[in-house]
Amino acid sequence: MKSVIQRFLSVCVLLVFSAGTVGAQLPDFVDLVDRNSPAVVNISTSQEMTMSQQVPDMPDLPEGHPFRDFMDRFMDEDPPRGPRFDSQSLGSGFIVSDDGYILTNNHVVEGATEIIVRLNDRRQLVAELVGADPRSDLALLKVEGEDLPTVSVGSSSDLKVGEWVLAIGAPFGFDYSVTAGIISAKGRNLPTESYVPFLQTDVAINPGNSGGPLFNLDGEVVGINSHIYSRSGGFQGISFAIPIELAMDVADQLKAGGVVSRAWLGVVIQDVTRELAESFGMDRPEGALVAQILPGSPAESAEFEPGDVIVEFNGVDVPNSGALPAIVGRAPVGDRVPVVVMRSGEEQVIEVTLEQLPEDLTAQRSGAPRQQEQDQGEFAALGMTVEPLNADAREALGLDENAAGVLVSDVSGEPARESGLMAGDVITRINRQEIANIAALREVLDSVSSGRSIPMLVLRNGNPRFLALRIP
Repeated sequence: MKSVIQRFLSVCVLLVFSAGTVGAQLPDFVDLVDRNSPAVVNISTSQEMTMSQQVPDMPDLPEGHPFRDFMDRFMDEDPPRGPRFDSQSLGSGFIVSDDGYILTNNHVVEGATEIIVRLNDRRQLVAELVGADPRSDLALLKVEGEDLPTVSVGSSSDLKVGEWVLAIGAPFGFDYSVTAGIISAKGRNLPTESYVPFLQTDVAINPGNSGGPLFNLDGEVVGINSHIYSRSGGFQGISFAIPIELAMDVADQLKAGGVVSRAWLGVVIQDVTRELAESFGMDRPEGALVAQILPGSPAESAEFEPGDVIVEFNGVDVPNSGALPAIVGRAPVGDRVPVVVMRSGEEQVIEVTLEQLPEDLTAQRSGAPRQQEQDQGEFAALGMTVEPLNADAREALGLDENAAGVLVSDVSGEPARESGLMAGDVITRINRQEIANIAALREVLDSVSSGRSIPMLVLRNGNPRFLALRIP
C-alpha cells in the first residue's frame, strides 16, 4: 500500500513539474497587446440604398389581367427614394503612419459610400478611400489626424514555420479581441488569389478580423489577416494572411497614384508532377510548367514554348506553379529579365521584357491555328480512340474556331487511363510536337521508344494541362 501511494505522489509531482515547464515556455502577449492595440482600428461602412433598389422585378402580366393596369401605373411612376441604410460590413485595419494612413482589406470597404474608423480611444473618424487593389484584396484609407499611434512594420520573410504570431481585430464585432497561434506554412497560393503568397496560420480568425494586423513576438506587423478556410463560415483552424512586404508595396503605389502596377508574362501554367518530371527529363518535380502561351503576350514575343518548365525568374527560384504569379507580379514593368527554363531536359535562359498586366485576361485566351482531316483513329496499344476535331466538336467544347488537335472519343485501357486522359480531352501536343490531325499523332507516337514517358498537352473544358503518357 505504501509503495502504491509513493508511486502516485511521484506521478503527481512529475505532472506538476511538466505543466510548470510547459507554462514557462509559453509566450506572454500582455506587453505586445498594450503597445500595439492603440494602432488597431475597427472599420464599418455604409452605402446609399433607395426604394427603387428594393423593388423586385415585376412579372409581365398578360393583356386583360385584372392587375395589369395597376402594375403599369405603378411601374411608370418614379419610385420614392428611401433613407440610407447601414451595411453589414465590419472589419479591422491598422494605422501605418501618424498622419492617418490605414491599411485594410479591399473586401471590407468595397462598394462603401461612407467609411467610419473607430480608434482604441473610441474616437470615430470618417475615412477617405485613397485606393484599392482587388487582386491583392488590399485597400488604403486616410483619416485626418496628427501624432496618431502606429504599428511597427516587420518582415514576413524572416518568419519560421512554427513561430508564434498574434492577431488583434474585431471578430463578430467584438472590439479589440486578441487571438494567438503559430505560422503553419508560408507561400500558400489560393485559387482566387494568384498574386499573393499567403502566410497560413492557426490563429483564430473570424468575420470582422479581416484587414487586421498579424504580429510577431517582437510586436511587428508581419501580415494582414484576410481569409479563412471554412465549411461553416467560422474558424476551423486554417487562416491566411497577406505578407506585409507585399501589402506595403501596394500601399506605397496606391498612395503615389491610386493604382497598382503589376508585370505580366502571359503564360498558363501548372504544377510538375513526378510523372511529368520524368517525361521532361528532369531529376525531380519543380518549377512552373507552361501549358499555353497567350497571344500578344511578352512570353510569345520572347519565344517561350508549351512544355517549358520555368525554374527561376529574375534570379528568384520558382519551386512550383503557384509561386510564379506573385514573383512575376512584383517585378518592375518594362524591365528585361532572365528566365531559366528546362527545355528537352536542358537548362536554357530566355530574356523577356515585362509588360503591364491587362485588366481583362479573358480576351487574351484563344486557340492556336492548324487544321483537320476526316478519318478516325484507334490506338489499341495505348487504350484510346481519337477522332478529328471538326467544327461541331469545337462548338460543343466551347473552343476557338481555329483550335487544332484531335478529340479523345474513348479511353478504354492503359496506359491512357493511367495518364489521366479522359474522353472529351483534345490532344494538342505530344512530346513537344504540335498535333494537327490523327496522322500527325501516329507519326509522333511511332517515333518514340518503348518504355518512355512523354509529355502530352491536352485541352480539358477549354483549359490546357500536361499529362505524362507512358509508351508501352
